[in-house]
Amino acid sequence: MKLITWNVNGLRAIYKKGFDEFFNKQNADVFCIQETKMQPIQFEINFPSYFSYFNSAEKKGYSGTAIFTKIMPEKIRYGMNIAKHDNEGRIITLEYNNFFMVNCYTPNSQRELTRLEYRMKWEEDFRCYLKALNEKKPVILCGDLNVAHKEIDLKNPRTNHRNAGFTDEEREKMTTLLENGFTDAYRYLYPDKENEYTWWSYMGRAREKNIGWRIDYFIVSDSIKNKIKDVKIHSDVMGSDHCPVELDINI
Repeated sequence: MKLITWNVNGLRAIYKKGFDEFFNKQNADVFCIQETKMQPIQFEINFPSYFSYFNSAEKKGYSGTAIFTKIMPEKIRYGMNIAKHDNEGRIITLEYNNFFMVNCYTPNSQRELTRLEYRMKWEEDFRCYLKALNEKKPVILCGDLNVAHKEIDLKNPRTNHRNAGFTDEEREKMTTLLENGFTDAYRYLYPDKENEYTWWSYMGRAREKNIGWRIDYFIVSDSIKNKIKDVKIHSDVMGSDHCPVELDINI
């Protein structure tokens, strides 16, 4: 299977920048999107070979996730059934015969870490949600998880320590998730590969200089990590401040 995740930073905006061309060229089995920033009624998207599912934030023009899939799921779930987490359109779960596909846009801790406390609660509840799924069948999680886990995962770890996305607290939550039956697919294949990022600031020509962060992931259950074929970071694909990430897996 070929799976793709991409934080598009506004689906309506990126559609005008050749999104459909990239989408059709990739011919993925499942294509997950974060930060759609729209309600489905605001913009019609039609990919005839795909079933489409949207989870939009109550606040217009904010957050939101979507999944386009060639394979009809057995069940669809929006959010994690916790009211305080489920009004920003951040999670879609598709249940298939032999695995769960979870698309996630993790809350940002914000400048001055004003949302870090909430983020910590989110992380705890989301880990419990994933573990419960994993007890039933393997999980493939993807999305913008808003954390650079290790120093290798961003260009300037020393100067970014305590910034949102690279706090000790956020990194520890990722470590805890991985210690509870999950694997970072990219680092499983490429444990020491440097200068590979998925997000760049719009400031200071960061993308041109490759001053970036790896904050977009595929996380898989340990039970299926041996089925991973490859993970590709499409850093040459423009249109957003993030780039697409691809997982090829035998499942």
